[in-house]
Amino acid sequence: MNRNQTAASPLPHESAAGHVTGRALYADEQLPPQGLLSLWPVVSPHAHARILRIDARDAAALPGVEAVLTSADIPGENDSGAILHDEPVIAADTVSFHGQSVAWVLAKDDATARAAAARVRVEYEPLPAILGIEAALAANAFHLPPAQIARGDAPAALAEAPVLLEGALRIGGQEHFYLETQASWACADGEGGVQVTSSTQHPSETQAIVARVLGLPASRVVCRSPRMGGGFGGKETQANPYAAVAALAAWRTGRPVRIKLERGLDMRMTGKRHPFLARWRVGCERDGTLRAMDVELFADGGWSCDLSPAVLSRAMVHVDNACFCPNVRVVGRICRTHLPSNTAFRGFGGPQGVLVAEEILEQIARHLGLPAHEVHARNFYREGQTTHYGQPVRDNHMARLWRQALEESDLLARRARIAEFNAGSRHRKRGLAITPIKFGISFNKTEYNQAGALLHAYTDGSLQLHHGGTEMGQGLHTKMLAVAARTLGVHVSRLRIMPTATDKVPNTSATAASTGADLNGPAVKAACETLLARLRPVAAALLEAAPDEIEFADDRALVRTDPARATGFTALLQAAYARRVSLSATGFYATPGLSWDPATSQGHPFHYFAFGAAACEVEVDGDTGVHRLLRVDVLHDVGDSLHPAIDRGQIEGGFVQGLGWLTCEELRFSDQGRLLTDAPSTYKIPTLGEVPVDFRVQLYAPPTPPRTASVFGSKAVGEPPLMLAIAAREAIREAVAAFGRDPRRVELAAPATPEAIFRAIESVRGG
Repeated sequence: MNRNQTAASPLPHESAAGHVTGRALYADEQLPPQGLLSLWPVVSPHAHARILRIDARDAAALPGVEAVLTSADIPGENDSGAILHDEPVIAADTVSFHGQSVAWVLAKDDATARAAAARVRVEYEPLPAILGIEAALAANAFHLPPAQIARGDAPAALAEAPVLLEGALRIGGQEHFYLETQASWACADGEGGVQVTSSTQHPSETQAIVARVLGLPASRVVCRSPRMGGGFGGKETQANPYAAVAALAAWRTGRPVRIKLERGLDMRMTGKRHPFLARWRVGCERDGTLRAMDVELFADGGWSCDLSPAVLSRAMVHVDNACFCPNVRVVGRICRTHLPSNTAFRGFGGPQGVLVAEEILEQIARHLGLPAHEVHARNFYREGQTTHYGQPVRDNHMARLWRQALEESDLLARRARIAEFNAGSRHRKRGLAITPIKFGISFNKTEYNQAGALLHAYTDGSLQLHHGGTEMGQGLHTKMLAVAARTLGVHVSRLRIMPTATDKVPNTSATAASTGADLNGPAVKAACETLLARLRPVAAALLEAAPDEIEFADDRALVRTDPARATGFTALLQAAYARRVSLSATGFYATPGLSWDPATSQGHPFHYFAFGAAACEVEVDGDTGVHRLLRVDVLHDVGDSLHPAIDRGQIEGGFVQGLGWLTCEELRFSDQGRLLTDAPSTYKIPTLGEVPVDFRVQLYAPPTPPRTASVFGSKAVGEPPLMLAIAAREAIREAVAAFGRDPRRVELAAPATPEAIFRAIESVRGG
């Protein structure tokens, strides 16, 4: 950073230079210690089977092999489950998904470990496997009892509704496809403890799981998380078993150990975004005003529970999206299948719930022959209304933002031009759609909404900042530097941000749920304010002023009424040290006003809502089902942004990731439960070709400061923009409808791949 960089100046991403030069180091790019060993898994070729025998003699005899670890080698509890203790780190008696580890080979390098793993002989007795939601429903296979949220009397209101519609929507999963795969290093520290470096979004939970597996107290385990090459939720819980196996191997051998999954293994062994099946009935007035919704949600949890209860809960509280419905019943179940355990993914169930809401609104508008944007506007939450789980929708900018988005996207005039184009084009049709987002910000579980920070000031004027959040490319560290510099009134160049570590900031929450800046920012600010409170009397004595007259700005402490009377920040720190004033401070933050009763599914789970809207125009080829995204207009609410460039990047990236989920990323499994789409050659992620040249992103400026926001009036931006890509799906549906004569019902799969689009076109054509 420029030495003259000030708190008010735009900051570059703190890792930008490291990213473009290759100097940035990730978990598996540390300087290799002497004697480093590598691990490679022995994985099940069955989705469900009983383990009869493991013979590792041939593998152990291979030169360079140190050990073959099985469940019998675990000194503590063989479990890495985050909510339920239902997830063996290494399979013991049975395997529950294709690719589950039954042993780990420890050798001098990857090549030797991989060769030895192929020599391990495992005998299995195959058992019946449940693959997919429909199979789980047929077998009545669920992880937990059903969950329900209700308001009013949905069945009675449906019976009396002038218009009654029903439908079903199957929603596909999504691979995280982070650039850096699961990676961990571990070593015994020689003092009865273990040091773990993990590519994890939740160092404190990784610490707890490692301690659980080794049978140690948490104080004996230190987990450190350097920058990650992406996470998107895939490293919230699913980094834990790999860190635990590395720590187990290091504990057993006394030597440093590494795990780094190759891409195919990572894709086969880890969970995805939850596929969902939604069944819905909706009743409305003839003008599209909602009267009642009755929704069943079935999430494919996979073989273990993981975070599925919280994911399902967030889906259930987002089936309203931005629209008020007086009578709602939502019932949710988590299906138990013999597939990898599905897990957190950007939006955490919210995208699936919002997609169901938009499917319902779209079908209502289409059935009634009304413009979808008018049906949305007619149903938006208004001041004083509460959600179906009992939370008031405060600082509700949706109606104003919607009007601005319609105007700035020129939606009505463009629709007229599209109608003219479609009338003159037989083989290609265009569609234009706009969709909203209202997304709750906070962890579902109230106790997770807390954070800590640690600030050290040194007598040479430099500062070291620790906080509990993890950096995965999203710019959290950059925002925390901005918060600290702004609070302290110093140049950013004074600050060094440190890798997240459990021995510096304990008991942290995951960097997830879009709360990284919301939680850690106030904690950093609190630590800075504690330090300033100690420095203020020192400055007052130096400047012969009252403490309440002292301000901190431009790298100085100064007298408010006479700014020429000032002392430099370095001199102030030295004076404080001479007076034996502590130059180390902690900060803590707990989000206020949150409550949730899991027994009634009612409460105030979110600190605030983020709002946004996107308009998308597409062109579809009727002969192939291939679509092109021509233009995107996004208007999104980020409050008083901590860093507009980073927020803009998050909006663009989130939108494109949502576009992939809804249009091209399709997970396919064989009849035996093996993931077939386990490489970039078979799993299609969005690339530059899918991103429109005309991509317009604008940060929404509310007319008044929000009453509920985060540090310095900012709002979260990580997850909500992903759901704005639903507009692209609805634009595709508009284009598909243009190929037929009756647009009243157009079914479209999710993801809307070219094959799915082609099938939808054939359907509307009557083929």
